Amino acid sequence: MRMAALQLRVSNPDVLAAFYRDVLGMSVRIEGAIRRVGYPGEDADLLLVPGGGGYHHDRGQRYWKIGITLPDVDLAVEALRQKGTPVSDPGQFLDIGYMCHLNDPEGFTIELLQHDFEDNRADNTASPDAPFAKACIGQITLRTGDIAAEDAFCRSLGMSLLSLQDVEPYGFDLHFYAFTRDEPPSSDLWAVENREWLWKRPYTTLEFQHIPNARFAPVPDYLGIEIEGLAEPQTDAFGDPWRPA
Repeated sequence: MRMAALQLRVSNPDVLAAFYRDVLGMSVRIEGAIRRVGYPGEDADLLLVPGGGGYHHDRGQRYWKIGITLPDVDLAVEALRQKGTPVSDPGQFLDIGYMCHLNDPEGFTIELLQHDFEDNRADNTASPDAPFAKACIGQITLRTGDIAAEDAFCRSLGMSLLSLQDVEPYGFDLHFYAFTRDEPPSSDLWAVENREWLWKRPYTTLEFQHIPNARFAPVPDYLGIEIEGLAEPQTDAFGDPWRPA
């Protein structure tokens, strides 16, 4: 099985699809009233479903963001700013990764996460003319206060836990799951050495930001995840839908 798509309800699928195409280098497919946007490869797409509007993100919500992994965040930031797209200054976040953030025109959060840490990136990993050529949707990120329940659900579907990351200064930890038999370089899932390996995976991982016992609000414009190979619709530990692709 694989994570095939993230469904988001939006006010104008055509306008938003144009942003993902023209600014972030994704392709667009028309599926009736829905627009499917994504990169080539085995990572998940975004399904932009009409009927939304008025989305506003806050830290108390279940759905957080997508993460786009790519070779050179600095080149991507330069390209975004040349197109007039606001984006935060990139920086090395603890021992997690070199990253920055932006919002799409409807307010959904996007993280750009470099394959390598700030000081480890080799020269000429990407072309200034095509900074998103090797990009993929590396993460779909949800928040949870009950990681044991999330873990049980993910494992029931056959997902593997690939990495655990302590972000103690900010009061949370991160848990990454995927449909894969890949094994990280270190068997210690807390090991820092696994992280750059993780950011280079060609498939999408499900990332949980875990704050013990916290409660999060549902997001009506987050419509769930589509899974290729799933036989029947499922409901995750929070009550959100997972559907066959």
